[in-house]
Amino acid sequence: MPQTDPETRMKGYLKKIAAGPRLSKDLTEEEAEDALALILDEKVSKIRAGVFLIAARMKLETVPENIGYWRALQSRVSPATVDIDQLLQIADPFDGFERLPYFGFYAIPVIAQLGLAVYGHSSLPLPPKFGITFEEILQNHYKVGDGKADRPLLEKHRFGYLSTRDTLPQLEVLRSLRIEIVKRPMLATLEKILMPLKARKNILATTYFHRGYEVALTEIGKLSQFDKVIIGNGMEGTTLFGVHKETKVFIQDKAGEAEQKSLSLKTLYDEETARRIAKAQEELKPIESTLVTLTKMGESALKTGQEPASLQIASQAGTLTHLSGLFATAQEGFDQALAVLESGTAYDSIMQWIEEAKS
Repeated sequence: MPQTDPETRMKGYLKKIAAGPRLSKDLTEEEAEDALALILDEKVSKIRAGVFLIAARMKLETVPENIGYWRALQSRVSPATVDIDQLLQIADPFDGFERLPYFGFYAIPVIAQLGLAVYGHSSLPLPPKFGITFEEILQNHYKVGDGKADRPLLEKHRFGYLSTRDTLPQLEVLRSLRIEIVKRPMLATLEKILMPLKARKNILATTYFHRGYEVALTEIGKLSQFDKVIIGNGMEGTTLFGVHKETKVFIQDKAGEAEQKSLSLKTLYDEETARRIAKAQEELKPIESTLVTLTKMGESALKTGQEPASLQIASQAGTLTHLSGLFATAQEGFDQALAVLESGTAYDSIMQWIEEAKS
């Protein structure tokens, strides 16, 4: 980039992207990377940083811009190597969920019991929803500080949870600014496709909400160190695919174009299983999604496998392990996950993990 001072460079970028719907111009990939780097490294004023984040989203980012922004983020993450053959990262929206009870936090130890090492990557709730995130469950309910997923715990239990406070502290520095600007900046899309841990084979399951962003995410997937990226528009923007409605999922391997799948209860499961999951989701709809309710129902599902929450957990665990290549069908994954839930071993595992994470 030109060796001009940071504020002058940012002024130039703002002139390009904040000129209104007819006069705004796109940034190059290199300009986008430099612009976000200036913000992350606090080289420009908070006012200009905020204006840039708003203008970039209002203009709508191009694929090259998103790649540049992602490069700025990923280059500031140092992936820690873990002694694991295959590792799945689940990255749901960092602004959380609020409409329906969602038990993705409790699907993680079940997935590990099925034989696929896994961790959740999140932060404390962000705008605009300020919903419930994995990190909030850990900190505010289980009193596990900083969402720890240190390597020894992950390698021992084959699952864990990781916070952006540890993976990319610069994002946490921007938290107050993101609260002020309210709307989602491009960070909300790209923070979900970062790699903080590196195994011998790496899989990412993440989400898109607005149509079109799957294109940028799959292109970034090709450039990333993930061996497989699974991107879908699940329930309330989560990785619970095919339960609330038909879900479009894109699977990006290293080479070639992304494979597109349409997932629904009908395509994933046999008729009886689909009926049971649909019934469970209907039973969950009237229940308010609060931290107390969520954790109580989630723990009960892990203990007995009898709650309506257990069917949602088994569906998510079965589908994600199937898409990751562990099972030939989602039905097989679901059946195995439900057996794990009924055995209570996932509950014992997560309780032990929590106790060790506190120590």
